Amino acid sequence: MKKKGALLTIFFTITTLLIGCEPLLVLDPKGPQAETQAKDIMISILIMSFIVITVFAMLSFMVIKYRASKQSSDYEPPHIEGSIRVEAICIGIPVLIVTFLSILSVQSNYKVEATPEKYKDKEPLVIYAATSNWKWHFSYPEENIETVNYLYIPVGRPLEFKLYSYGPITSFWIPQLGGQKYAMADMVNTLHLATDVSGEYMGRNASFSGKGFAENTFNVTAMTQDKFEDWIDDVKNTAEPLTEEKFNELLKPAIVGQSTFTGTHLDFLPPPEGHHGSNKLEHANKDTHSDTVTSDDKH
Repeated sequence: MKKKGALLTIFFTITTLLIGCEPLLVLDPKGPQAETQAKDIMISILIMSFIVITVFAMLSFMVIKYRASKQSSDYEPPHIEGSIRVEAICIGIPVLIVTFLSILSVQSNYKVEATPEKYKDKEPLVIYAATSNWKWHFSYPEENIETVNYLYIPVGRPLEFKLYSYGPITSFWIPQLGGQKYAMADMVNTLHLATDVSGEYMGRNASFSGKGFAENTFNVTAMTQDKFEDWIDDVKNTAEPLTEEKFNELLKPAIVGQSTFTGTHLDFLPPPEGHHGSNKLEHANKDTHSDTVTSDDKH
């Protein structure tokens, strides 16, 4: 009786906790790239659920059918040869599942690594997303503005993010718009995203990068193209210009709030080129790490 009561308590506790959980952001897509990935996740979950249910059903059948029973002392179990049919099923079905998931993954990978098909005829908005301990710098070269720790994007237009880092390797991730991709110091990675729905989204660094990792987040606001252009005009009329001195100050390890500037750091500190961009970041990295040198490093 006590065991039954304990099991019921555990069951209701877990149920209550699950009811209070918010829906998984990756399963609440707001763009074509995220929709592709959410569909793949659901297909994988369904396949794995089918496998788990089948295995447990077979296990239950075997345990019941072939459970221990009283036999005479001279009982000899029958000699059973291997079954080609059973072996074919046990090997063939996993091979088919892996093949199917492999084909699905490759097809989806090509989709998410390119401009969404529905936006092929539109000019992408290029945004340089650079990270430093522990903040995000978003440069809009066409609009000649830059933001820190927040991102404004238009709805119904492809987005092309150029990712790189002024510190450790980080990972750029907006769960409701698409998958994550690494930002590194010596190269630029390109991430294609888009959104179909206006709203507020959460973005973050998905790769652990030190004590400020938990605060290495940014807010994303998706709006119509007209409102996006109004925001650009407002920034140009009200924001202060970004100077090299101010940018070098921002590169120092710290947790800061949101800020907006006219101009971008691309004018005086261009992003790395391909796999050979470390020289472009050399003096920035020196400034970034100068305050974190330990006594052992000095010796």
